[in-house]
Amino acid sequence: MRIPRKCTPQCYLKRVLPALLKKHALRLTKYDYRLSNKLDTDLQKLRCRVNYHALRFTDPIQELGKRLIQRMREKSRYFIALHLRFESDMLAFSGCYYGGGEKERRDLGAIRKRWKTLHTSNPEKGRRQGRCPLTPEEVGLLLRALGYGSDVHIYAASGEIYGGEETLAPLKALFPNYHTKESLSRKDELTPFLAHSSRMAAIDFIVCDGSDAFVTNNNGNMAKILAGRRRYFGHRRTIRPNAKQLYHLFTNRGNMSWDKFSSQVRKVQKGFIGDPMEVKPGRGEFHAYPAACICEKTDENKSNPGSNQEIVNRTGIRKAIGEPAYPVYTDEEADGSDTEDDPTGTGEEVVITEDDPAAGEEMVTEDDPTVTEEVIDTEAEADDGSSVRQEGSELEEILSD
Repeated sequence: MRIPRKCTPQCYLKRVLPALLKKHALRLTKYDYRLSNKLDTDLQKLRCRVNYHALRFTDPIQELGKRLIQRMREKSRYFIALHLRFESDMLAFSGCYYGGGEKERRDLGAIRKRWKTLHTSNPEKGRRQGRCPLTPEEVGLLLRALGYGSDVHIYAASGEIYGGEETLAPLKALFPNYHTKESLSRKDELTPFLAHSSRMAAIDFIVCDGSDAFVTNNNGNMAKILAGRRRYFGHRRTIRPNAKQLYHLFTNRGNMSWDKFSSQVRKVQKGFIGDPMEVKPGRGEFHAYPAACICEKTDENKSNPGSNQEIVNRTGIRKAIGEPAYPVYTDEEADGSDTEDDPTGTGEEVVITEDDPAAGEEMVTEDDPTVTEEVIDTEAEADDGSSVRQEGSELEEILSD
């Protein structure tokens, strides 16, 4: 049943109420993101209760997702989940160009015709404005610049990457410990879900939510929902690319040393690396920042503004509910495209300034047990430059291949 866009109260009584009385349930699609963020606090809390507690994935999806998390933990105490949106339909929707010549323009142009309302794109302008997903190589460079070593294990949540293994090769060279649901699952485990793209995405969602750090190459809907969920259930790091500023660094990557590049990356990513209380109230969408529901700073934390430890004061609703639940992907959605309604996003502009001592400060905290091992060692040996030069030399060699 389709409800008119401007449905009056009488319209709801005549069309919606009879359906509700007959079916005892309604499914409202493409509706949640159209709700205003300026709702009363009680309504926002109800929204949180629905988003994070009322809806659950089916048991088979949850069970496989949890098994994959366990297998990642067996491989490494710490792992990163990467939501890598680089499928052909995603690239076509964004209207971006990645240097694939006439074949890329022809392939993506044909897919782009599915959306009759899309305007003619300006790929170069889109890249400058940060509306294009980062390439797998750019994601790898971003993470290495932030201090993640090549020994870190990555779980990649994605569909079929445009360009296949050739496109993924630079990322795998930077992070050889690269895993997917396909590589972690037995054939008999994954077979029941293969024909349903939304169920496959649901498995990725669960693993991403259970990771120590979550990274996205674009700020699409799934990334926003995961960011908000990870804030809601207690702080876990979520790294969003400041694509607008990173574009200039990636464009000029060949004209600067690794040390210069990584220093500038750390500058432009300040405010985009998932530190506690990083997003201020009133900023961003509800999915990414459920402001009325998440924890607030306690008096203890306010008295120590330099503290980066997350001290939480849970709301009454959260105390009463308990363990997190996962959202539902329905059978009707399963046969549809996995393309997001809003697959691109823009970052806030940060002006790049000349080098200063703060530029080299690491974007990690003591409660983030990953990056610190390598980063702390680098800082300890940086006086003679030996460790820094070794890391830069290793990366320059990989990138020159």
